[in-house]
Amino acid sequence: MELSLSHTFVVVDDQDEALAFYRDLLGLVVKEDLTFGPNRWLSLHAPNQPDVEIVLETPAMRLGPDAETFSAIVAKGNLTALIFTTDDCGATFERLAAAGAEVVQEPVEQSYGVRDCAFRDPSGNAVRFSEYVKKP
Repeated sequence: MELSLSHTFVVVDDQDEALAFYRDLLGLVVKEDLTFGPNRWLSLHAPNQPDVEIVLETPAMRLGPDAETFSAIVAKGNLTALIFTTDDCGATFERLAAAGAEVVQEPVEQSYGVRDCAFRDPSGNAVRFSEYVKKP
């Protein structure tokens, strides 16, 4: 049996605001932007990974009547984390910080073999960028 990841979901407060972050700032590509009923299916992918979609969903899409409670939790920014790999963590950090992204962590070499940095998206979700460190 072979499995492949096709979709992951990030809960956001405002899909347009999130779209500006993920598309315009990070450079992801919009795969689908469809309206169905009161909802909007908005997904993006990394340019080099068209088969892995990141769906930007609102709490109402997932929970219906519990959406308000869930929105309060999302606002605390502790629910979702995405980790992207990059070939230059320092350059990625400088570009995103200069564009005004909320910095959580400046680039740090971790004991587990990566140099990484972290930001928050407009909804407070953690977005990390890792560069694999070559061992001598």
